Amino acid sequence: MLCSYSELNNDALNAIQKLEKEIGKPLLSFSCKDIKPALVEQETLDKIQALEKSLSLSLVAVEN
Repeated sequence: MLCSYSELNNDALNAIQKLEKEIGKPLLSFSCKDIKPALVEQETLDKIQALEKSLSLSLVAVEN
């Protein structure tokens, strides 16, 4: 399962912002999807990890 920030429509965003004001705390919205990670060779993994390091982020190879 892979989760990322949700893409919100205006109604959802307004509802979240209303609740944030009510509770006095910021809220983050995540949406999750089932994914199948790809099996990769060590050379490929090394390339992925090098790019992750240079960009300061995480990458996941997945099956189509």
